[in-house]
Amino acid sequence: MADIKFYSRPAVPLEMHKVKIVQKLTLLPSEERLKRMENAGFNTFLLHNGDIFMDMLTDSGVNAMSDNMQSAMLRADDAYAGSETFYRMNDKLTELFGIKHLLPAHQGRACEHIIAQHFVKPGNCVIMNYHFTTSKAHVTRLGGHVEELVKDEGLVTKSTLPFKGNIDLDKVRACIAKEGADNIAYMRLEAGTNLIGGQPISYENMKAATDIAREHGILTVLDASLLQDNLYFIKLREESMKDKSIREITRMIADLFDIIYFSARKFGFGRGGGILVREEAMFHELEDYITMFEGFLTYGGMSVKEMEAMIVGFEETMDMDIISQGPIFIDHCVRALDSLGVPMVTPGGGLGAHINAREFVSHIPSEEYPAGSLVAALYLCGGIRGMERGTLSEERNPDGSEHIASVEMVRLAFPRRVFTLSQTEYVIDRVKWLYDHRHLIGGLRFVHEPKTLRFFTGKLEPVSDWPRKLIDAYIADFGEEC
Repeated sequence: MADIKFYSRPAVPLEMHKVKIVQKLTLLPSEERLKRMENAGFNTFLLHNGDIFMDMLTDSGVNAMSDNMQSAMLRADDAYAGSETFYRMNDKLTELFGIKHLLPAHQGRACEHIIAQHFVKPGNCVIMNYHFTTSKAHVTRLGGHVEELVKDEGLVTKSTLPFKGNIDLDKVRACIAKEGADNIAYMRLEAGTNLIGGQPISYENMKAATDIAREHGILTVLDASLLQDNLYFIKLREESMKDKSIREITRMIADLFDIIYFSARKFGFGRGGGILVREEAMFHELEDYITMFEGFLTYGGMSVKEMEAMIVGFEETMDMDIISQGPIFIDHCVRALDSLGVPMVTPGGGLGAHINAREFVSHIPSEEYPAGSLVAALYLCGGIRGMERGTLSEERNPDGSEHIASVEMVRLAFPRRVFTLSQTEYVIDRVKWLYDHRHLIGGLRFVHEPKTLRFFTGKLEPVSDWPRKLIDAYIADFGEEC
């Protein structure tokens, strides 16, 4: 286990791996970072990788592969149809989840597209504990609407609740009564909830919610993209699960759902995805979408080399030492910043450390994208690329007004087996400096705003000369080259 005791000093997270391949990093001078941020339209998605010192945008597709994953890529069968790699992948997923029908797809949002395309009709409702940007966009694009029914306490940023991703069962019953079971396309549970801080959902809550859905004949769908973190938290925090193995918990969760889909860019440490369908008839209803949008049924738009690596990654996900690495480093970062007075989302969840941007820069109106401003400021003052998770990531209301996010956060993702403890300490130091100079940060406004998923490719500009003032203060403390 990674919670190894220390004798002469307080315990710190311990890497349960050794580094065998390295990639050089460069920290650009602060003036150069300002130029790169301006060229990127104050959108961290539009920065070049060479602009960045520590890339904490996401853990999607950027996790370090193990030696066993890399070596497995050499055995890939690159046949267009009937690849043995696919059958090995199908067998491994059947072993873990007990569902034998696999539809391969190139990543998680491709899975969401297929599921929504088939099941969502205009006016339909999709129940979720909380939405993800693409999962909601696919539903609304087809004329459906999403009901987010996470418990109210899940949106309280600072707390000690172990499962803030739990869905409110009373709200579920009320929604079914209001919408009618026939109008609910499916219930989608996300384990764990990306946009409220990677917060987990308990097994007990998943079972209770799916029992209600089954009672009313409603299809149940699990987004398992973040399942590895959620498995860790269930094992650690749910009393009834402490004596269960990760493999046993995985199968217990799987048995609750009709469909399970995942982004293997997170679950499996590769670059791909898949949909597991319990009923054979439903599997055949969905398979045409794969050949139309993704590729043949035995590769689904994925590289077979990645598929071979993912097979090993799925098995590694059953190892507590491996899946603990992200959460323990995130927890260390969250606790350290919280102790320094920085407003953090607590307890630490999966994915990354989440800053409460609404409180961090409380002087910036929601319409000027406080989380977007903060994530830009963090790049300016450290070369750290985080991700905005707030109003900028929402879609506008039909009347053109802003849909103000329930929570306004900056996510500092921890790709698995990538960053060291000293790099984590650097992040803590720069976030603390920025918090002490937060009054210098101002808002942003769009100069190019795409209609859908605007946070990916939109460009913004500062509402004042605040980036110049922030850089001047940074140079005064750290020098021009830092």
